[in-house]
Amino acid sequence: MIKTKIGIILIILILIGITIPIGFSNSGHENVITYGETTYHNQEYKKIVDDFFRQQANVDINNVESQVVTASEVNRVSSSITHNTYDSNQIFSSAYLDLSDQGAIKVTTDTKKITVITAQMYISALKSAGITHGHVYVTSPVTATGESALTGIMHAYEEATNVNIPENVEQAANDEIYTEAEVVENNNVSADEISKLVEEIKNTVITQNITDHTTIVNLIQNYTVNHNINLTNSDIEKLATAIENIQSVQGDVESYQSQLDTAINNTSGGSLQSNILNIFN
Repeated sequence: MIKTKIGIILIILILIGITIPIGFSNSGHENVITYGETTYHNQEYKKIVDDFFRQQANVDINNVESQVVTASEVNRVSSSITHNTYDSNQIFSSAYLDLSDQGAIKVTTDTKKITVITAQMYISALKSAGITHGHVYVTSPVTATGESALTGIMHAYEEATNVNIPENVEQAANDEIYTEAEVVENNNVSADEISKLVEEIKNTVITQNITDHTTIVNLIQNYTVNHNINLTNSDIEKLATAIENIQSVQGDVESYQSQLDTAINNTSGGSLQSNILNIFN
């Protein structure tokens, strides 16, 4: 009888091993923190950030995988969008990803510290990259725009799932959030207003497969008129280009999203094995 049970267990575990991607089961992490390098190298700053994650996510920081986001990584993105460059003492914003929360994507921002990028802006940019699950928390030890945190969030998803985000998809999503931040800064308009504008126009463009730049500009102009939003022609052009870039990478977004969903759906593999073993105890 005991031999029969052991045989059944081995067969089931072998079958589970076949269906779960080896890379994910060996090195994937459901929970990942990405620290801005300035924060990581300052113990006082790091403690402030860790305390926020502990309180908001009820997590034991000591058992969470972590990475550091450097200025050079942020500059690789920002320099081609806003033409801003940052020093290693300017990267503060940090993020915590809880991938065990597998409902629709949620973002919690520390609004006392993250001054420009809102939760909805993060959600919109992540959806543009094909990311629709998990709970993300964003904070900083000092006031910061929150722009660089998107780079960290994407690193966290890659670490958690062992699925790399295509570079053109990551660039388009970053372009969206950096452009929104720049438009908010240049105009008397709220971040939420710009986020809603981009989300609605982006959905229209993707759904109707619109690729013409002028058409996208006209959609934005009509939206601003209907919602009484004043934007410069230059900023409307920037938003149109950002949305156009998102539309241009949809094929890669769909491919990445398919791989990501497979990886996320398989995160329950470990607990399934444990439950099977318990059955036979």
